Amino acid sequence: MKRRTFLASGAGIGAATLAAPAIAQGRIEWNMPSAFPKAAPGVGTNVTRYAELVEKMSDGRMVLTVYGAGELVPPFTVEDAVQQGNVPIGHNTPYYAASRSAALHWYTGVPFGMTVWEHRAWLQWGGGQEIWEDIYAERNLLPIYSGNSGIQAGGWFKERVESLDDLQGLNMRIAGLGGEMMRKLGVNAVLMPAGEIFQALQSGALDAAEWVGPMLDQAFGLQRITNYCYTPAFAEPSAALAVVFNKDAWDELSEDLQAICRAAAAQCVYETTAQFDYFNVTAMDQLAEAGVEFLAFPDEVVDGMRDAWNEVKEEQRAASEDVARVLESIEPFMEKANAYNEAFLKRYLPARG
Repeated sequence: MKRRTFLASGAGIGAATLAAPAIAQGRIEWNMPSAFPKAAPGVGTNVTRYAELVEKMSDGRMVLTVYGAGELVPPFTVEDAVQQGNVPIGHNTPYYAASRSAALHWYTGVPFGMTVWEHRAWLQWGGGQEIWEDIYAERNLLPIYSGNSGIQAGGWFKERVESLDDLQGLNMRIAGLGGEMMRKLGVNAVLMPAGEIFQALQSGALDAAEWVGPMLDQAFGLQRITNYCYTPAFAEPSAALAVVFNKDAWDELSEDLQAICRAAAAQCVYETTAQFDYFNVTAMDQLAEAGVEFLAFPDEVVDGMRDAWNEVKEEQRAASEDVARVLESIEPFMEKANAYNEAFLKRYLPARG
């Protein structure tokens, strides 16, 4: 990509509207689109908090103006806008750009995959970040992990799921490789932006919808359509958020501003994960009191999901060198993590009562 002068121009859609005096005073002002509504708990507040931290930590030298889903660019094209240099920075969940590399699913969340803290550990200590940066460098991008929802809900269903037969022909909103897994079980998996889920479920266009978990599902009103919520999401045991920079824009930042951008993202990881952990607990309690039934998938369905996922995973491995490289890194770590959890968490949680 031809190098752009982001700092001098204020770069991005609407750059002409940026005030020249702000640049003259040494302040960097960048537009930052997100794939999510900016007021949405967790996924939206993650990016607004990031912008707030960057401005405070830089003492006002760097200001990010956040635009919610669709306000500046369509939700699923944030990374394209950053890659093309239309904006210098964006916010999304990596698998929204998985058409560019299937390996990005593993940088968000995959069926029967890592928990939130296993994912964080692999990124920081297991070589995951380095592979991620290599993949993004091909598109002149730099990714920084900024948060995670933790384990999600398996979905809101209008009818009970008592066997694999009950999945046949269902229209279900579900993202990522979880959608590919469910297709193998006869589900018509549909990907749509968050803002469209309620209406589609209400109108009958959807029979079921997987979004996030109690906090966000309650905020989006899914409990107003059906009282059946299945848990957990074997399709999405964690789901990461990311801040993505155009590499040319990143390279023009001073070293201290680069450090601030990374530190702000690290702080958001802990704040957002804690936000989900706390408010999912309180929201689930409120939803249960309002009559929502939190149901478990039958063993037959869980086993069917696992078998379908193993097929999808091997198809992905065979089709993509990036996926094969990621799996070569993840699988040995997960094998050890499983043994660790057998000895620790699986013994502790049942005993806690």
